[in-house]
Order: sequence, then C-alpha cells, then structure tokens
Amino acid sequence: MSLKDKLHQLKLKYQGTKMEPLFNAFHTFLYTPNEVTKTGSHIRVVDDLKRTMNMVVLALVPILIFSMFNTGYQHYLALGQVDYATDGFFSPNFWNLNNFIVGFKTIMPLVLVSYIVGLGVEFYFAMKKGHEVEEGYLVTGMLVPLIVPVDIPLWMLAIAVIFGVVIGKEVFGGTGMNILNPALTIRAFLFFSYPTWMSGDKVWIHGLAERTDGISGETILGSLAQGKDVAYGVKEMFYGFIPGSVGETSTLLILLAGLFLIFTKIGSWRIMLSTVLGALVMGLLFNWIAPSMEGTKFYDLMSTPFWQHLLIGGFAFGTVFMATDPVTATQTTKGKWIYGFLIGLMSILIRVFNPAYPEGVMLAILLMNVFAPTIDHIIVGKNIKKRLNRLKVKTT
Repeated sequence: MSLKDKLHQLKLKYQGTKMEPLFNAFHTFLYTPNEVTKTGSHIRVVDDLKRTMNMVVLALVPILIFSMFNTGYQHYLALGQVDYATDGFFSPNFWNLNNFIVGFKTIMPLVLVSYIVGLGVEFYFAMKKGHEVEEGYLVTGMLVPLIVPVDIPLWMLAIAVIFGVVIGKEVFGGTGMNILNPALTIRAFLFFSYPTWMSGDKVWIHGLAERTDGISGETILGSLAQGKDVAYGVKEMFYGFIPGSVGETSTLLILLAGLFLIFTKIGSWRIMLSTVLGALVMGLLFNWIAPSMEGTKFYDLMSTPFWQHLLIGGFAFGTVFMATDPVTATQTTKGKWIYGFLIGLMSILIRVFNPAYPEGVMLAILLMNVFAPTIDHIIVGKNIKKRLNRLKVKTT
C-alpha cells in the first residue's frame, strides 16, 4: 500500500472526529491536499498562509544561527576567556564551534518550549472548536525565543506562551482575527509579570544570572539610560557583537531578512520605510533639543546620534518582523505609511523618556496594533466621501 493510500485511510478514519483538525495539521504540513471545491468563484494566486509563514521562518533561520554563536561568544567574553571580535563579521573569535555549542544548548530549549507549548494550545482549541489548525504559530513560535533574554526560565516562557496564544489570539477567534501581535503580547506579559528577568545587567548573557562577582552584561540602551559610557562601537552594533535579546542584536542580518521579505512580497516595504523615517525624525528632534537638556537623566539618550537608534535595541527586529504583521497592521496603502511612521516616532519617544524601560518598540507596536483598524476606517471613510462627492458633481 502506498503512502498516499495510507494517508487517505487515516483521513477517513479521523474524519468527523475531534482528532480530524490534528491529523489535517500534520497531513498538510508537507503535502498539499488534492481536494478542491467544485463550485463558486475562486481567486487564483500563488500565495497562501503556509507559504507566507514558511518564508518568514526561512528569513529568521540565519538570525537564529547567528544568535547561537553570539550567545556563546558573549558568555566567554564576559568570563574573559575569548578576545574581542575585532576582525569584523568574519572574525574567527566569533565563528567558533565552542560558541555555537553553548548557544545551541541554551537557545534550542527556548525554541522547543515555544513550539511545543504554543502548538499544544493551538491543537487543543482546534479540536475543541472543530476548526482547522492554522499555520500562524509557525512564525510566532520562532519569534518568541528571539525576543527574550537568553537565560529566561523555561517554565516562565511556557506560562507566557499560554497567555499569549489564549488571550492574545484564541479569544479573538484564532489566526487572522487577533488585534495584537501574539509574540509581542507574550513579551509584554513577561516584562510586566517578571520584570527582574526581562531587564538589568545579568539577564542578557548566558550564565551571568548565577554569578555574584560583579561581571556586567548590560545592553547599550541600559547603559545609556543610566548615563554610562557605551563600550561598543558602531561596527559591533551593526554586526551584532553585543548583549541583548537572543535574536535582536545583528542589524545586518535583520536588514538582509527585511530585503528578503520585501523581495518575496511577504513584508510591507511601506511599513518598514515609514517606521525608519519616524524614528529618524524623532531622533533628529531630540538631537536638536539635547543641548538644553544637559545634566538631566534624559540627556544621554537624547544626544545619541539619531541614526544610531536604528542599530541598538530591538528597533530593527521589531520594524521588520513585528510591525509588518499583516494581521495586526493597517491594510490600506496610506494607512501603512501613517501606521509605520507613528511606530517609529513613539519607539524613540518611549525609549528616551522612560528610563525604567528604554526599549520602546514593543509598546509602540502594541499601541499602534490597537489603532490600526481606526486608521484604516478613517482612510476608507474619506475615500468613500470623495467618491460620493464626485458622483454628486457628475449627476448635477
């Protein structure tokens, strides 16, 4: 009996049962079902949800691999067991097998917990409600481990994933119906529920949380928020040889991933570009007024060169992978420009004026997720009024 016949028998066995959505999820992961509808109109396109999600995951893979090397590198660097990567992106001190092994052992459990717990919740709701399992969590499951500190406890991550999938998505009806980005909902839950594990100078480098010998692993934003000198140059910021959330450090790889998503027509270049423009405008404004704020706690972040805001923190990662979420972002062309610009504007605004939480891109995106439908509603309403006015002119 061929594999195709065996799968068909299993499909008939589970058809009409609560296990049908679970079987279909695995059946269609690698295979496209040959059943098609017989009646009704059809829109013929080469894209579908599965291809969209797979392309985003593919764009994230190089970032994931880099993060494993960087996790091990930052670990050994903090302990003084490796020299600084002064040879650029291809430094042999960075691309070391020992670095990768430490990173792999540290990050893969985060990935596994994210997928196992998140997909488990998705499968439960699919069987409970009797609908198909959507592929939306394929991307969320990869994003979550990349936006958290490297040593976050696994049980803590599991609780946050359950909260994010249930409250952030399933209560709204599942994939395509949620109003907040699920990955950022999970990160927001972690930040406000377990703040000591999401900030400080010990959580960003593997192994530092247990040490009491004064070794610091503070991020660039953390240093600037406290008025400290930054120990990293522009090259390190751009390549990603810096502490931070697992996958948010390498601006170079995030930029390449953004170009890939634009080329494959998955990510909106309008949202990405307008977000960058909004950040640059706010950064320029702060640079202009910074001299008058000298001596205040806001001065260091305000005087940071406006373009450097694009290289530090999670701004680049949020711009490429979070702001462009097609479900929670605006849908109209003009709305995308407004939506992205306001995200960039508020990201730097929150980053500068909130010393307790200098990274503002998460809050900015979540806030604009809430207002995205309103922006589209206003734009569509104005377009309808313009057409009605043109119709009145013609009839008169």
